[in-house]
Amino acid sequence: MIPATFRTICALLGLCAPLAAHADPRMDLLRVPQGFSISLVSGHVPNARAMARGARGTIFVGSRAAGTVYALTGVDGGGPVKVHVLARGLDMPVGVAYHNGDLYVSDTKRIVVLHAIEDHLDTPPRPQVVADGLPYRDGDHSWKFIAFGPDNRLYVPIGAPCNICDVGHEYGRLISMAPDGTDRRDVAYGIRNTVGFTWQPGTDTLWFTDNGRDMMGDDVPSDELDRLDTPGQSFGYPYCHQGNIPDPQFGSQHACSAFTPPALLLGAHVAALGLRFYEGSAFPAAYHGNLMIAEHGSWNRSQLSGYQVVSVHFGPDSTPQPPTVLVSGFRQGQTAWGRPADVLPLPDGSMLISDDMAGAVYRLSYGRQGYGATR
Repeated sequence: MIPATFRTICALLGLCAPLAAHADPRMDLLRVPQGFSISLVSGHVPNARAMARGARGTIFVGSRAAGTVYALTGVDGGGPVKVHVLARGLDMPVGVAYHNGDLYVSDTKRIVVLHAIEDHLDTPPRPQVVADGLPYRDGDHSWKFIAFGPDNRLYVPIGAPCNICDVGHEYGRLISMAPDGTDRRDVAYGIRNTVGFTWQPGTDTLWFTDNGRDMMGDDVPSDELDRLDTPGQSFGYPYCHQGNIPDPQFGSQHACSAFTPPALLLGAHVAALGLRFYEGSAFPAAYHGNLMIAEHGSWNRSQLSGYQVVSVHFGPDSTPQPPTVLVSGFRQGQTAWGRPADVLPLPDGSMLISDDMAGAVYRLSYGRQGYGATR
């Protein structure tokens, strides 16, 4: 994620590594573990970000810079893949969530819904506002990943409108609401910017990624994988980062011990975004129950980090283990051609990966023919 303010600073200081503005997917460069393959589902989904699956197998995809919401049909093997445009001109409609036949889409200040969407892919209805007046400042992190939880409520992040600032409880939090936008409740605080959250099957525990602040150097602070055990927990922002590093500006106000520490550190500036638990049976047993995470990649690190999809295994005590690389090759040295943004396991056991730089959606499979040299 590269907010405009920091893009400018980055360029002025000469810190930005060269990133291709747009490139066709380089399937020949992707690397996967032995036995896996990766194939191109579609290279015509500009700025593809968060994904959701409809009841009939439609894959819905949000975007950020494109301001467009897409639907992909034929992904489940029902014929050629076709890309439908469902809405245009929205303000960074990153988040998409399918619920009871309707498609919910995030905007910077509101949530809209397209009713009975799989009946109207070719003639989509006008988006209807279900939640308006979400906190907004002209700054960073106003785009929103959204998802429905096992409690039938829509979860919406309110990102910090800055790299680092004291936002109180108005920003830097996660909220939930009823499907009609009413009954808004605070879920968690001290979250700089989560662009991915999901619930663990069998426990319904909420897990989410959080991107660490910038301008503290190459190697700190780390991005976080966090677990919510009790509603109302605070995870430290802006006072404490990665559970043990006081912020240079605000850290004197509260000790790190006052906050919930991360469940796992993912690495500095990897920009961990979308994540899902893998419950399929197609991948080897070692991957069952793992948490798959898309790392969008750094923008202000002297050596690029991220630009890959990782797998997090859980130990016997349900503690997340250090991530292992599942898909790499989106960057070659200091130049990147792709940036993973979200992952979505499918009923057949394969997994989709969105890429907003290449404007593509890929399928990771095991034992199928496809691209991807093994490591």
